[in-house]
Amino acid sequence: MSLFDTADRRYRYLYKPVLFVACLVPLLWVVAGIVGLPVIGQHLPSLGADPVRRILGILGHTGLNLLMLTLAITPLRQLTGQARLLLLRRMLGLFAFTYVLLHFLWYAGPFQSFSGKAILADVVKRPYVTIGFTALLLLVPLAVTSTNAMMRRLKRRWHRLHKLIYAIAILGVWHYWWQVKKDIREPLIYAGVLALLLGWRWWRRPRAATSKSAPPTTQGTAASAAPSPGTTPPPYRRYQAYSR
Repeated sequence: MSLFDTADRRYRYLYKPVLFVACLVPLLWVVAGIVGLPVIGQHLPSLGADPVRRILGILGHTGLNLLMLTLAITPLRQLTGQARLLLLRRMLGLFAFTYVLLHFLWYAGPFQSFSGKAILADVVKRPYVTIGFTALLLLVPLAVTSTNAMMRRLKRRWHRLHKLIYAIAILGVWHYWWQVKKDIREPLIYAGVLALLLGWRWWRRPRAATSKSAPPTTQGTAASAAPSPGTTPPPYRRYQAYSR
């Protein structure tokens, strides 16, 4: 087994399962808090005097955090040279969608009792609800086209479609900022992180274009970049051209 195969196995069978469990923790915390399950002999902290609003905040915060982590994969890959980080991005993105969807369902259900009239009134009175719902709608096609089959089928169109993640992240931060009445320190941190992530992409763009247009310096470089005949390049290489 080669060094590359060992690294791939480590990402697939160690890092991805650990990340999967870590992404589930906030949801398990909420479920355990609702049903009152003890954890390691101790009961979970109370969800507070307003558990419905508390859970709504946990789901929304987690979705936004995972959205930021999804956007951070590309800069981390470029800084570390670890292309296999791309193997973790799809999971982060799907968990981000799941938490944002649960955030909306909790808002529509326990928070608004699935009352269409109350939700419509909230949309008219509070535009940040419209912004958040728009972000959720834009996330749906990204989640649907997240499979390898859709990636191969759409090719370059997949790349253009998934650039919606930038608009979604902006809408998510905007949604959070507008619903905060006084203390905007936390939304300001999210806005700063998002500006840093988007600014990195803007700064790297001319360099990426220059490197693509530059011809290979030696035949060995070109040969090393191409997969061996009869072999399939690993996903992090196969779809590196579509990295956001």
